Amino acid sequence: MALNTETPILTTRFEQALVLAHQLHHTQIRKGSGIPYISHLLSVAALVLEDGGDEDEAIAALLHDAVEDAGGAATREIILQQFGERVTSIIDGCTECDIQPKPPWRDRKLLYLDKIRHASPSVLRVSMADKLHNIRSILADWEREGDEVWLKFKGGKEGSLWFYSCLLEIYREGCDGFLVGELARIINKLDDNLAWGSISF
Repeated sequence: MALNTETPILTTRFEQALVLAHQLHHTQIRKGSGIPYISHLLSVAALVLEDGGDEDEAIAALLHDAVEDAGGAATREIILQQFGERVTSIIDGCTECDIQPKPPWRDRKLLYLDKIRHASPSVLRVSMADKLHNIRSILADWEREGDEVWLKFKGGKEGSLWFYSCLLEIYREGCDGFLVGELARIINKLDDNLAWGSISF
């Protein structure tokens, strides 16, 4: 059931971000599926809003992959001009790599972990929402396909769960709430007692 408010919580800026996200990602699909990529962006924005995020954070959620996957520095400048410095800084904090070709998988993940370790609360919220939706999708695929799902990912099962577990530790230091709890629940379901100390990448 929807309730009306006299003052909209989301303004036309959010609408403009929806349009831009579609324009930037309309030819992209989710890894290993035919699902339009914008489904991920919409889901991340929804999680941010459900966690109490504000409009800038929701806009950043819609555009969090735009610099990395849809245009690099030129796209970043469009976002900066249209949505301002705060939205752009959140996206910068969530961007794993904006250069091509991308560095090796492990190097990228270690750099991202270091970046998130020093991130602002807004960056942490968008990053958590992003990773939560990703791992929810992995869980759904794993329940259908079993361990074959890990073949889609460069880090495989061990590397992927290592990365998510490291992120969870960082998120727990700076955040609380349902995003952290849900992320922990899904990691625990996917992690069948892997011995992290014995894994090398």
